[in-house]
Amino acid sequence: MLATQLPAYGYEVERIVQDDWGWLVRLVNPSFPLWIGCGHYEEYLDGHLCFIEPSRPYVRRWLKRVSTAEIVERLATALEKIVRDSGEATDLHWWTDTGAGTG
Repeated sequence: MLATQLPAYGYEVERIVQDDWGWLVRLVNPSFPLWIGCGHYEEYLDGHLCFIEPSRPYVRRWLKRVSTAEIVERLATALEKIVRDSGEATDLHWWTDTGAGTG
């Protein structure tokens, strides 16, 4: 579902990889590596956890500092809309590297 809907928000899916912790959705982005990870959230029987990488506002490429904020924020907005509109998610929350966020 996620991979088929991301192009409508301007994100091209490069590939989807299954890993031991869940799924990695790698996106085409020439400025820096960009992907969404999705897996089971073990604290809840039916919980899932998705996260976006990079999680920091800047990355280093060729000794230059590259801002990730705009692209990642746009992706987070698209991800939230896709998940909410699916009708299958309840109790949606965002966390940052520093702790729990809001729903």
